[in-house]
Amino acid sequence: MQYDQEKVDAMILALLYLTSSTDQFGTRAWKGLNSEVLDRLYRQGYISDPQSKSPTLLLSPEGAARSQKLFWETFGLPEEEK
Repeated sequence: MQYDQEKVDAMILALLYLTSSTDQFGTRAWKGLNSEVLDRLYRQGYISDPQSKSPTLLLSPEGAARSQKLFWETFGLPEEEK
């Protein structure tokens, strides 16, 4: 199947925000998503190595900020609906 990998990567990164939490060690999210996409996000520096044994992955500071921004741009409600 052919598709726009950059758009899929952006949407997966946005969805990581949905399952993320932040503590003193950084922002973590569940990694139960497409492994090819997670590998691409890892190579771009947005997340930790998804091949680790941990069920979660660590988002880099840049990845966490971009994840949040993409989530609200894509899935946020318009102001009049809030």
